[in-house]
Amino acid sequence: WADWHAAAAGGAQLLWRVKSSHRLPVLEGLPDGSYRSVLVNPAVHNQQTRARIIAAAHRGDVLDPGRATPVRVVEYTVPDRDGTETIRLITTLDDPAAAPAPLLAATYHQRWEHETGNAQLKTHLRGPGRVLRSHHPDMVRQEIYGYLLTHYALSALICRAATEADIDPDRVKFLRTVRIVRRRITDPAAFSP
Repeated sequence: WADWHAAAAGGAQLLWRVKSSHRLPVLEGLPDGSYRSVLVNPAVHNQQTRARIIAAAHRGDVLDPGRATPVRVVEYTVPDRDGTETIRLITTLDDPAAAPAPLLAATYHQRWEHETGNAQLKTHLRGPGRVLRSHHPDMVRQEIYGYLLTHYALSALICRAATEADIDPDRVKFLRTVRIVRRRITDPAAFSP
């Protein structure tokens, strides 16, 4: 709540994921399948006060920004290992014509792909909490390029293996691939003399 409130107060346009179990009342359904709702400050514990805030939002009253903020909610489902998973996003972009729900869902998904790539580089290749070893700028660049090229090579390997197995490359675990490649590289029999 505090991070959302601070960023929104600063004028930023936001698109954030919230738990699908988070209670967000439907104030108005929108033509693109999204809906208007209100995000109530979790510090407001009294259920009667929460109900009054939601009723005020239903009426279109101006809300106390310290207690609640209007949001637009976009929900969509994605396949996962157990069937489907519902993703719930909240946004300050309240005009469905300017930012349709399918576009916001696709944008969020692409952002998540980038976050996953960053985590793969920072955590799985370099190792958690490890800093670059180089101290000279040219060597730092070289080390970064080495990590990027390694990530590219592993991603290409994953894509090739997934294509041959006729599965989505996102289903192949990056960390497992790293471990398999590391085992093969340290195996002297993997390289001919």
